[in-house]
Amino acid sequence: MPSPERFENVTVACKANIYFDGKVVSHAVTFPDGSRKTLGLIYPGEYTFNTAAAERMEIVAGACRARVAGEDKWTEYAAGAFFDVPANSSFDIAVADGIAEYVCSFE
Repeated sequence: MPSPERFENVTVACKANIYFDGKVVSHAVTFPDGSRKTLGLIYPGEYTFNTAAAERMEIVAGACRARVAGEDKWTEYAAGAFFDVPANSSFDIAVADGIAEYVCSFE
């Protein structure tokens, strides 16, 4: 399934979620049915995120590598690829160069 280019009829939070001194930035999007996603940018570096809800991280531009808690090896993800993270878990994500753009869907 191709990456979305736009979302229609949504509410977007103007205040950004800023992590790691501005190296990861996202905005929350709420859909009419109450579901939510974040749209964000990841600048070069390696970061660890903890999850409360289950998440699907879809890379829409650029590339990264990620490792979900419990995995030994990193996996490479390019635009159009995704990975799932269980609730109450964590994942490491790294960008070597450029900017990775993502859509994170909360289950």
